[in-house]
Amino acid sequence: MLYTQDQALIWEYDHELLRIEPWGANALRIRASKDKLHDDDWALLPAGTASANADVAVAEDGRSAWIVNGKIRADVDKSGRITFTNDKGEVLMKETEKTYQLKSGGRDIVPIPGSRDYSVTLRFEANPDEKLYGMGQYQQSLLNLKGCRLELTHRNSQTSVPFLLSSAGYGMLWHNPAIGQASFNTNVTEWAAASTKQLDYWITAGDTPAEIEEAYADATGKVPMMPEFGMGFWQCKLRYRSQDELMGVAREHVRRGLPISVIVIDFFHWTNQGDWKFDERYWPDPEGMVRELKKMGIELMVSVWPTVQTESENYGQMVEKGYLVRSDRGVRTQFQFLGQNEIFDATHPGARQFVWETAKRNYYDKGIRLFWLDEAEPEFAVYDHDIYRYDAGPALQVGNWYPSQYSRTFYEGMTQEGQENVLNLVRSAWAGSQRYGALAWSGDIASSFEVLGHQVRAGLNMAIAGIPWWTTDIGGFHGGNPDDPAFRECIVRWFQYGTFCPVMRLHGDRAPYREAETGLPGGGLWGSGADNEVWSYGEEAYGIFAEHMRLRERLRPYITELMTAAHEKGTPPMRPLFYDFPEDAAAWDVDDQFLFGPDLLVAPVLYAEQRSRSVYLPEGAQWTDSHSGETFAGGQHIEADAPLERIPLYLKNGAKLPIKES
Repeated sequence: MLYTQDQALIWEYDHELLRIEPWGANALRIRASKDKLHDDDWALLPAGTASANADVAVAEDGRSAWIVNGKIRADVDKSGRITFTNDKGEVLMKETEKTYQLKSGGRDIVPIPGSRDYSVTLRFEANPDEKLYGMGQYQQSLLNLKGCRLELTHRNSQTSVPFLLSSAGYGMLWHNPAIGQASFNTNVTEWAAASTKQLDYWITAGDTPAEIEEAYADATGKVPMMPEFGMGFWQCKLRYRSQDELMGVAREHVRRGLPISVIVIDFFHWTNQGDWKFDERYWPDPEGMVRELKKMGIELMVSVWPTVQTESENYGQMVEKGYLVRSDRGVRTQFQFLGQNEIFDATHPGARQFVWETAKRNYYDKGIRLFWLDEAEPEFAVYDHDIYRYDAGPALQVGNWYPSQYSRTFYEGMTQEGQENVLNLVRSAWAGSQRYGALAWSGDIASSFEVLGHQVRAGLNMAIAGIPWWTTDIGGFHGGNPDDPAFRECIVRWFQYGTFCPVMRLHGDRAPYREAETGLPGGGLWGSGADNEVWSYGEEAYGIFAEHMRLRERLRPYITELMTAAHEKGTPPMRPLFYDFPEDAAAWDVDDQFLFGPDLLVAPVLYAEQRSRSVYLPEGAQWTDSHSGETFAGGQHIEADAPLERIPLYLKNGAKLPIKES
């Protein structure tokens, strides 16, 4: 049976209920279940008034119906099969057809015996010619995801943000935080979740990638305005073990006249995991430290983990109040690292409030305004999601929501204190995380040229997935000896690339590793990596680093413009070439270059001993080599010089950016 209800189109048959309704300009939300439908607000904001003029109707014979909202239309036939078209009548997506022989159709909603839960599968006829982007961060060499099978779950260095942008002119959000998978095959596109309450997704149509991306940002939220300190250079290493060590590095930056905006206190500055406070033996005067750093123009960032070990002063109270993730069977230990740990339940409103109040008392009230929310997947010792249960539901059904709620914990606490433009670094994200000031980074990746190449693609797909604030550990995290000439070349190229990421941040666990020197509990339990300051890599590298730090400073007015566009429209500062040049078919295939804002094309060097590289200049603009001043017509490949000290950069249509120091 097909009928309308308010502005929604409804189809019912044999206990299945399908609802299609307008949800923002040029967009629809689709839900289906064999039980009641749920109004879950996992990522989507309320629909608002932009869809008030949608048109919905049922054919006179009752055998078909349609709903039109701006540039998108959905047609439903009597069998319940959905076809999506744009305002030009072009098919965007069409559910597969259920036939007598093959049985399966576009939607499988299969009851899980003995429960009111379902496994769901959604299938569309594949378009072999379309190109697909977004979906978050996967450690692979592919930008175009057509042909890929992706796991819908978070892991250290893998972030699932299930928004997809198609070259065919649509964007789709799989609005379901369940653990699952997506397959973008040449014969079928398939989304699946093993355990959930309903099928739920959102789709928009647009004439350009920018229009699609902005509609998605309207639907799920936009980043705050990035604070001024976020746009400069961030200094970090595995861990500074004491206040004296960290302050010595900060003072050395100032002595050398090197630009620096943020310095970081990483993990095990605390007493126990879950105490969320400084170990005073190593950090005796946090307030004085913050005051001195601020006088130097440096913001302090402090690491927070969601882990709570049994020895923590907060453990008993958190267990009693149900503030920890539950284990349905087996031992309670969920993470083993220098103690037996459980994980605070960020989906529990009371747990969020408790953690924030503790962090406020021990950090925020001491002047700290920037947090590093690590282990945010969260990282389980064993990723058997059927074991774990949150306040919001079983991990199998809601697990991917966790990182957004972890960011929400600190965002809401900080805004309640009157702080504006909240920014926090976080090791995972999901759809909607951006509205909580989440700056995602690419996790604990290896230190190699191959992995550097992976980050270029990962960062661009995160941008398309609606996470405009993204960064990477410059130099990678695992390994890299500052005295090794091969690694020096790698980190130089990484540093050049990092200069044009939304946030420029040096970090890593360098070799040789330094063991703990004290053996004392708390901050003395863990050692530190080798030096990871810009002066740790020899004079040649130091000169290149210093120049790029100064270049980043010169670009601050331009970066401010990019961050304003991200805040107001959802425009990613770093994006693939096709974002600005969708009419250039070749631009959709370029996966090792990007645009940093509208006026600067960046072509990072991604191979050892490479001193030139091919660069594609998109059609529709003139491009000027920022070093030589030579101008080229768009729509061609050129060979660019890339000596060690230089990353190829091209300015669009005579743009005036201070690439060279005047």
